[in-house]
Amino acid sequence: MFLVKIPFWFRRLIFVWFAYLLPGGMALAQGLVTSGLVVKVMDAATGRDTPVRVRLTQNGFAVKTLPKAAVAVMYGVWDHADGYGYQPDSSFYVHSRFRLDLAPGTYQIALSKGPEYIDQHHELQIRAGQVYEGNYTLARWVNMPAKKWYSADDHIHIRRSPREDSLLLTWTQAEDIHVGVMLRMGDFWETYYQQYAWGEKGVYQKENYLLTTGQEDPRTPELGHVVGIGASASVRYKNEYYLYDKVFDRLRELGGLGGYAHQAETFHGYRGLVLDGLRGKVDVLELLQFCASDNPLIVDHYYHLLDLGIPVTAVAGSDFPWCGKDHDKGRPERSARIGNARFYTFVPDSLNYNNWKAGLAAGHTYVSSGPQLLFEVNQKLPGDKLEVSIGTALKITARALGHATQVPLQTLEIIGHGQVLGRVTANAAGQSPEQLSLELNLPAEKGIWLAARAYGGKQQAAHTTPVYVYVDGKGFHNPVTAPQYLKLSQKYLQELKKDIKHKSNDPQMRAWHYRAGLKRRIAETSQVVKDLKKKLQ
Repeated sequence: MFLVKIPFWFRRLIFVWFAYLLPGGMALAQGLVTSGLVVKVMDAATGRDTPVRVRLTQNGFAVKTLPKAAVAVMYGVWDHADGYGYQPDSSFYVHSRFRLDLAPGTYQIALSKGPEYIDQHHELQIRAGQVYEGNYTLARWVNMPAKKWYSADDHIHIRRSPREDSLLLTWTQAEDIHVGVMLRMGDFWETYYQQYAWGEKGVYQKENYLLTTGQEDPRTPELGHVVGIGASASVRYKNEYYLYDKVFDRLRELGGLGGYAHQAETFHGYRGLVLDGLRGKVDVLELLQFCASDNPLIVDHYYHLLDLGIPVTAVAGSDFPWCGKDHDKGRPERSARIGNARFYTFVPDSLNYNNWKAGLAAGHTYVSSGPQLLFEVNQKLPGDKLEVSIGTALKITARALGHATQVPLQTLEIIGHGQVLGRVTANAAGQSPEQLSLELNLPAEKGIWLAARAYGGKQQAAHTTPVYVYVDGKGFHNPVTAPQYLKLSQKYLQELKKDIKHKSNDPQMRAWHYRAGLKRRIAETSQVVKDLKKKLQ
């Protein structure tokens, strides 16, 4: 017990001394005197060991020896065994401490723990016969959980059994993801990344970090990809695969939420979003992600629904291990990383699965790849409905938080009906790259949706779910853009109608096979468009 508490280098010295006393001890002792590295990482606020992401390099190349303490889980695209101990960029995760024998030389170590912690980079000199001890403390530049906002990644694809729970939680803790949603993926042939349980039975929690189960299924190239969160069971209709509304209805019955992945940008997701969103089937939209573009915030299809008066909650996720930031350096999965796109949920009470689901269902969210946002309208949070009479004063406050070098803020905007109502920049008086503040006072003249949006450094953006303002009981649609968005909706429906008109020989294009059901749904949505034209005039 005493030896465990003393430094590693001193224990090594004791072993060497004893080795000299043994027969043939000279050779044995020389074998024990190896050079290497011992690392311990602590959290500055708690003084406790903390999970961390580590990248060890020499001359710009990753060190190819993995420490025994690295937390390893099999992962890969299409559920293949593409990775285990190393992440796609040759980083690895540890609980806090590791040791590694290294040849003498100069090395670089990078330590990180998600965007709220300050990254560290150190150069190490490893000398022959010596062990370098690195004791590091990671500090937050912002503490969103202290403000009751908790990060989540809604799109992680890793096969999970109870054995992997503690290992995967270390991965998400090392990225400071408080809620990791592990998605089973499907297509019309098969399912991938199996999960052992759903709902509360699929929750694994330690302190303020938890894992839960969801689904990305159905997924088709003609209608986009569905994401389902929080249901007590999986939902899959293999024989009615293109009838997404059945899935959305059942997810709600099972206590979950459903919506579209990838900003509805890829795989013709905008068609599905219109087909189901206009009929009130969609709860959430992944608004920020690196799959469709290396610019992660794509708002076009989100604003389409909002301007038609349809509330949708903004979420975000990494789509690990499929999507990374470096689209110009080969396949984006080469830089895939858990938590590179995330969303935050306001949870006023203790963080647990049900409280988090309640906050998500209320729409109390914002998405981020770096900047942090605080936004209120007359003290209402993102996702809230604010009912006022005409002429009521609307006090709109937005604040963005950043870090001078890691998340240098550039702009903060208040958005109303898709238009910039107010903007501040970091070089304006009273503003800085670390904090931007903006306040507007406007009279309530008509219904409107209001949100905050911020940009930081390269590929860093954030956007809130709106506050929905109803004036004299009337909705929040945009009368200026509604006609063009209704026209665009019909265009998307006609695209789909054309696609299903004839049989396709492409085995991936199966919408035509569900022609009858889709035609009924297109007709229903077309009628909604006609009704909205009359209602929104």
